[in-house]
Amino acid sequence: MKKRYAIAVEAGERNFSAYIPDVDGCISTGASLAEVRANIHEALTAHLAWMADDGDPIPEPRTTVDYVEVEVPDPVTAA
Repeated sequence: MKKRYAIAVEAGERNFSAYIPDVDGCISTGASLAEVRANIHEALTAHLAWMADDGDPIPEPRTTVDYVEVEVPDPVTAA
């Protein structure tokens, strides 16, 4: 059975990191956005397999992702 989990991706100075909010401890990194997406997919697959092998319940995907658009004020410049 396939389930769809949300991922959070953060851009760092030298790489990307990703985690699955609904699966504690499931994280990964990659040099590019494409690499981190592939790596987190692999990490989630392995993580869920280990949970199943250990008899742990598989968490349901509950997190949703959305965006909010706001006006960002210009920084105050020192006089």
